[in-house]
Amino acid sequence: MKGIAILGSTGSIGRNTLRVVESFGEGEFRVVALGAGRNAEMLAEQVARHLPELVSVETEDCARALRAKLFERDVDLPRIVVGEEGLVEIATHPQADCVVSATVGAVGFVPTLRALEAGKRVALANKETLVMAGELMTRAASASGAEILPVDSEHNALHQCLRGEKRAEVRRILLTASGGPFRTKSASEIAVATVEEAMRHPTWQMGAKITIDSATLMNKGLEVIEARWLFGFEADQIDILVHPESVVHSMIELIDGSIIAQMGVTDMRHAIQYALTYPERYPCELPPLDLTALSALHFESPDTERFPCIKLAYRALREGGTLSAAMNAANEVAVRAFLDGRISLTDIPRVIEDVMDGHENEAVENLEVVLETDRRARAASEKVIERIAKISSNAARQVV
Repeated sequence: MKGIAILGSTGSIGRNTLRVVESFGEGEFRVVALGAGRNAEMLAEQVARHLPELVSVETEDCARALRAKLFERDVDLPRIVVGEEGLVEIATHPQADCVVSATVGAVGFVPTLRALEAGKRVALANKETLVMAGELMTRAASASGAEILPVDSEHNALHQCLRGEKRAEVRRILLTASGGPFRTKSASEIAVATVEEAMRHPTWQMGAKITIDSATLMNKGLEVIEARWLFGFEADQIDILVHPESVVHSMIELIDGSIIAQMGVTDMRHAIQYALTYPERYPCELPPLDLTALSALHFESPDTERFPCIKLAYRALREGGTLSAAMNAANEVAVRAFLDGRISLTDIPRVIEDVMDGHENEAVENLEVVLETDRRARAASEKVIERIAKISSNAARQVV
């Protein structure tokens, strides 16, 4: 029986991972540890159902709330740990054969690194970890013999397409993108987009941060950097194709011109199951893709003028060093500011570019360098946001 630990169990990927585990019944997987944030109610339900030995929450207050909710359910208490140290314990649990890294943003960076150092298979849904320090992550995996299996639908598709292919015979990889809710909108319409409009993703149901990343297409920029570290391709060998139907999850092009695509239904459980069971394949409870129901498949190049985050991500990849960590931090802070109503959607790339322009790039030599870059970039982002907000406020007063 394979032991499973989940970082981010109450999020979308975490919940779907538990659905996959449950679909196999008893005997295939056992949930040994769950790491969550502040959703004590949902975590209590998960603990009652799966009885993990170890649970992590964000704060001591969350831990007290969880204990109370488990007492109400008459469930034996697991050991409860707190904060980043708690997530590290989840990620390095001795009985965890596979760690599902599904936290959002930089919070999953250190725990995922520790899991790789411990030799765990990591089913990676947190793209920010490779964006921040892909070199550190892949170095740790190589040293310990750990595996990184991508859960992002696009990278999971690429992993499937590359099975059995000789690396020298692959010309390029093609990441597909739905185009998000503003694919057909003008620059002026995007400039005045509301949070509610940005959250209406046409294909996937996801958390707030990644949904906004999809609206700006920064998610695809992050995935370009992630692909470089997962598969070893350089920036000029990684392309993006907008594919609104989201049926082709990604493709590879071989040197003879052949293209291999992975297609499937738009449900993350397929990618999660693949990562948990690789190299074997098992029947899946999801219905297969009905090809007869498809009227057409469309592909187009992304518009990097309306969606400049793509250009910023390619710049970070090409320049290397700590620039991608600074870019990631700036994006996280800017997305939060947009969700809080402090800046507009089109201010997000402005914040990122300003922080990148002021960043002093250096080599990714160790964990401390990356964490310090993240800290400085977040502080710099807040200053840029304050300046943008002040300018917007002054402009509004002049209009009145």
